[in-house]
Amino acid sequence: MIKVQEQDFDVGAELAALTRGRTDVGAVASFIGLVRDVAGPGALSAMTLEHYPGMTERQLAQLEAQALDRWPLDRVLIIHRFGRLQPGQQIVLCAATSAHREAAFEACAFLMDWLKTKAPFWKLEEVGDEAHWVAARQDDEDAAARWQTDRSETRENES
Repeated sequence: MIKVQEQDFDVGAELAALTRGRTDVGAVASFIGLVRDVAGPGALSAMTLEHYPGMTERQLAQLEAQALDRWPLDRVLIIHRFGRLQPGQQIVLCAATSAHREAAFEACAFLMDWLKTKAPFWKLEEVGDEAHWVAARQDDEDAAARWQTDRSETRENES
């Protein structure tokens, strides 16, 4: 399930809806991203997220399909906000449900690494009287690169 929205979300209600009536789900892994108050050397006063409606939802749906194809998952939830956000506010919720925890944890990490590096969101940070667009960070790219390995090769190497 994909939701791209300006309004805040209720984590408890979203996770409850994700698992409601599902007694076969043994694991729910989730990640909640918050806006931090630091941006380089200064204090962040706000962050504005922009996106292309339609394109964003399509790309997130492709991400959801990749996760469902790659792991034995029941459901995936991605909620990503846009608009002007203040430090401390929620920006993203990713969740994956599965019969077992390993798949849910891995899928959730995969979703967030992809969202940080490939999702079509642009972030404008306001620090003091200045505003600047956030550039991609190498450590985020490095984290996402681990998912480029074919899972079947990884499993063979672990044996």
